[in-house]
Amino acid sequence: MAEDCCDHDHGPEGHVHVKGAASETAVLEAELILEDDSPAIPKSEIPPVGELIGEFLESRGYNRRRLALAAGAFAVVGILMVVILQSVIFDEIVDDIKQDLGIYERVPVWERGEWPYVTDLPHSYVMEFGPYSILETENEWNSTHHFVEFTLPMTEGGSAPNGKVSLGLWLPDVPEGTQVPVIAEFGPYFDETSVQTGPVEQPGTWLGGMIIDQILPHGFAFAQVSVMGTGRSNHCMDLMGNAEQLGVDAAVTWLGTQDWSNGRVAMIGKSYDGSTPWQAATFGNEHLATIVPISGLIGVMELMWKNGSSEARAPFMHNGVYGSYGIDGDTEDIGNMCPDYIIGPGTGVGAWMWGGEAAGTYWKERYFLDRVLANYEGSVYLIQGMHDWNVDPHMAVPVINQLKDAGIDAKGLFGQWDHDYPDRPDYHFDRSGEGRGREGYPQMTRFDWMQDLLEWFDFYLLDEGEQPGLWIEIQTNQGQWRLEDRYPPEGMTTLALDLGGALSNVAGTTTILPTGSTGPVYETAPLEEDIWIAGLPRLHVDVTTATIGGQIYAVLEDCNENGSCIHIGHAIMDLRYHEGGTEEQTWLPLFETINAKMEFFTMDVQVAAGHTLRLSLASTGEDYLPASTSSVVTIQEGASSNLLLDLIDPSDKLLFDPPTCTHNACTDWTNSTS
Repeated sequence: MAEDCCDHDHGPEGHVHVKGAASETAVLEAELILEDDSPAIPKSEIPPVGELIGEFLESRGYNRRRLALAAGAFAVVGILMVVILQSVIFDEIVDDIKQDLGIYERVPVWERGEWPYVTDLPHSYVMEFGPYSILETENEWNSTHHFVEFTLPMTEGGSAPNGKVSLGLWLPDVPEGTQVPVIAEFGPYFDETSVQTGPVEQPGTWLGGMIIDQILPHGFAFAQVSVMGTGRSNHCMDLMGNAEQLGVDAAVTWLGTQDWSNGRVAMIGKSYDGSTPWQAATFGNEHLATIVPISGLIGVMELMWKNGSSEARAPFMHNGVYGSYGIDGDTEDIGNMCPDYIIGPGTGVGAWMWGGEAAGTYWKERYFLDRVLANYEGSVYLIQGMHDWNVDPHMAVPVINQLKDAGIDAKGLFGQWDHDYPDRPDYHFDRSGEGRGREGYPQMTRFDWMQDLLEWFDFYLLDEGEQPGLWIEIQTNQGQWRLEDRYPPEGMTTLALDLGGALSNVAGTTTILPTGSTGPVYETAPLEEDIWIAGLPRLHVDVTTATIGGQIYAVLEDCNENGSCIHIGHAIMDLRYHEGGTEEQTWLPLFETINAKMEFFTMDVQVAAGHTLRLSLASTGEDYLPASTSSVVTIQEGASSNLLLDLIDPSDKLLFDPPTCTHNACTDWTNSTS
C-alpha cells in the first residue's frame, strides 16, 4: 500500500509549492507600462503588494487572514508584483498570483499536514476561492423554491397519485448558457421548528451554508430537498419507504434536466440526510454522478438490529419520532393515511420479538445496499465515525469493500468521531470521552475536508483535476491516520485467544443470566509487544442454553498496568441467529452445544505492550434490549471458543498526519494534557 501511495507525483503540472516568506520590508514594488499606451503608474502610488493582493482577494469574498497563513502576509522574497488599473487584468493574472505566492495546491493527503489549511475555525475551509458569486434572487437567502411533481402508485395511498416534492435552489452567477452541476441535500429537517431549522429555501447551518459559501462559487448549484411528508412535500412521512424513494428519484431527475444543469447531480448529508443518497443510488438514475453519505443507512432495520438483537430505541424510535413530522393539524394531514405509515410501529415491535420480518416486506423495501450494488454507476465518498453509537460503523464496513468489488469508485474517510461531520472540533470534543474517541482527539478533526470535497466534486461533476485517491483514510483509536486500499484490510495476521487458555477466566463463572449485567470475564497476560487491531474482530464461542433463545453482549477493553481500562469494542448477538445472517436457527436446549459466531462492530485499535485485553460477557449492555427469548447461557471454554483479532503491521502502511487543529477546543485540550 505504501508503494502505491508514494508513487504518486507530488508536484504535477499546474501545481506549485509554498515558497519562503520574508518581512514586508523585503517586498519589491514596481511600475507597469500598460500595452494600451496607458501612462506609467508612479511608484509612489503603488501600494504594498500585500495590501494590493489582499484587497483583490477580499473583493472576491476571500478572507485575507487565511491568505496570510499561506504567504506570510503576502511578503515573498524575489517576486516582482505589479499594480494595474483595470479589474479585468486582475482576472487575467490571478493564476500567476496564486502560483507566485504558492497559496493553493491540490496536494496528496500524506503532505497536507505541512500545508497552511485554515485550522482555527469551527469547521474546515477550502483552499481555493471560486470565480463566481451567487445569483441573487428576491428573497434574503438568494434562493428559489420549486415543487417537483411525480406520479405515486395508488398502492401507496395517502396523496397518490399526486406526489409533490418541495426544494430550495441556489445557483452561481455564471455566463449565459453555462451549465453547472448541482450538489443536493435531501432530508426531513427543513421547515421543522422542533429542531430549530428554517424553510427549505434557507441554508442549513449544519452543511448547506458551507457549501453555498465555499463550493458554489466554483461553479456548482446547490439544492435542499424535503423528503415526502416533511416540509412542504406532500404525502405521509414514509420512513425511507417506496414513496420516499420515488420522490427522491424524481427530484434527482428534475435537478439533472433543468436548462441550467449539466446533467450531473451529487447528494450529500449526514444521518437521515446521509441515507437518502443510498436511496437515490438504488435506481441507477443516469443523473446521479456521485454520493457522499455521512453516517447514513444502507437499510433501516440494519440501523438498530444486529444479529437479531435490538437497541432500546428500535421498536418505536423512527416510526414514532419521524412519523410525527407529517402531522401539523391542517387539512392536508389526510395525505398521511398511507399503509406503511399505519403498520410501521408494529414492525418495530415485531422485529424485536422475532428478530426480523414478521410479515410482508416492510424491512426489505427499506434495504438499499443490494440495489445500489446492482444498479448504481456513479461514485461514493463514504464517511463514518468509528465511535458513532447512533449510526454504527457497520453501515460503512465492510460496505466500502462491497462497493469496490462491484466496480464502483469508492473512497472512505473513517475517523474516531461520534455522530458528526469530519471537521467539527467542538462537537468532536463534547461527544467523546475515554474509550469513546477522546484518545484520538484532536487528530480526528479534518480541516482539509472541505477542500477534499471540492476536489471530489470537481472531478466527478466537472471532469476537472486529477482523480481523487480511491483509498480508505482510517484513524486508530489513539489518533494515528493511515491509508488502506480496502477496509477491513487484506493480508492481516489473525491472533486467536482461546477462552480459559490465553484468555484466563478472572470472574470465576461461565454463566450468563438473562437479567444480569455481569457474567464471565476473561483477561490476557500483559502483551509482549504493541498490537494494532483492525477491521471486524470475531468471538466464536461454544454455548449451551436453557431454552431456544438467549443473548450475549461482549465488551473488549484495553487495560493498562494500573488496571485502568478503556472500551475498545463491543459485539451483540441473539442466539437464535448464532450462525450469522438473517435465518433463525433451532437446537436442542440443555443437551446441544452451539457455536455463536459473533462479530464485533468495526475497530481500529492500538494496544501497547504491557497492557492486557479484557473480555466481559453479559446478556445485554449499553443501550440494547434484553432478548425477547431470554435464557440462561453457559459458556463452554476450550479450543473452539476463541477471540479472533486481525492485526496489521504498521511498517507496511503509509501513515500520515492531517493539518493540526488550532481551534480553541483543540489547543485547550492539548495544553491540558501536556
